Amino acid sequence: MKFTAEQIAGILAGEVVGNPMVEVFRLSKIEEGAAGSLTFLSNPKYLNYIYTTQASVTIVNDTFFPENAVHTTLIKVPDAYAAFSKLLEFYNEVKNNKSGIEQPSFLSATVQYGENLYLGSFSYIGENVIIGNNVKIYPNCFVGDNVVIGDNVTFFAGAKIYSESIIGNNCVIHSGSVVGSDGFGFAPNPDGTYTKIPQIGNVIIEDNVDIGSCTTIDRATMGSTIIRQGVKLDNQIQIAHNVEIGENTVIAAQTGIAGSTKIGKNGMIGGQVGISGHLTIGNNVRIQAQSGVGRNIKDNEIIQGSPAFGYNDFSKSFIHFKNLPKLVTEITELKKQILNQKNGNNG
Repeated sequence: MKFTAEQIAGILAGEVVGNPMVEVFRLSKIEEGAAGSLTFLSNPKYLNYIYTTQASVTIVNDTFFPENAVHTTLIKVPDAYAAFSKLLEFYNEVKNNKSGIEQPSFLSATVQYGENLYLGSFSYIGENVIIGNNVKIYPNCFVGDNVVIGDNVTFFAGAKIYSESIIGNNCVIHSGSVVGSDGFGFAPNPDGTYTKIPQIGNVIIEDNVDIGSCTTIDRATMGSTIIRQGVKLDNQIQIAHNVEIGENTVIAAQTGIAGSTKIGKNGMIGGQVGISGHLTIGNNVRIQAQSGVGRNIKDNEIIQGSPAFGYNDFSKSFIHFKNLPKLVTEITELKKQILNQKNGNNG
């Protein structure tokens, strides 16, 4: 896809300084710009590159006036960073604007779907599924029976949505993720074996949720596992049965949350965090990477460590931990001095 500087300026409500008809067809960093590429300048740290970049078009703040000759066409906007982000969003929409039902694929006769559906090859849509408008289901996806999917939802290739799951509007689920698989429920028997407990609940994902690749969200044993609106999940996260994650909470990769834990809104959870089951994590909580959480957390706490405790206390403790060899040496020397003093007094 090619766009002229004039077309881009129209999208961004910007002013062209240079050749309005110059065309671009790819994006680049300003220091790596080449003919046919579009870039931006917002950080003063990269100011020198504006005079050497070979990018055909550069988005800049409207307060920028070059002190030397530039070889790139400028598009001036109030906020170059925000404008470039908007352009990325627009580009992504255009790139992913697919529609139609590819073959081979299977669409049950009982499926209801809205306008502008894209169903990729080798995908399967089960019985009684309801699909909203502008939904994109890429190849090799599975959607089980009785699933409800809102408007403007995208499932990338290989996503699996088990039966009875409910997906809200404007959600994105990336490749390899699984929504609605069985929770880890087994009852021990006297002989040491285990009997599986049927998992008859579902998963509810509210609006504006993003789920990274290879993340698994288990269905509830009974009731629902709930991901509230605005939640952002990274790749390779495990969310167990009956967990609830509050709105606008973000969770980084390789975090695991055990069953029936409730997490509040506006939280930030770092990578490789482990959270035990049946806990309550408050609102606005910050959990640093690689922490192990085994207790309830109050609102606004910042914790770190395994087991996790207050972030400030952890930082102070870590300083002492690093100094332990030195402290042991000093204590040993003090013991020797005290012992020598005792021996001298006894003599």
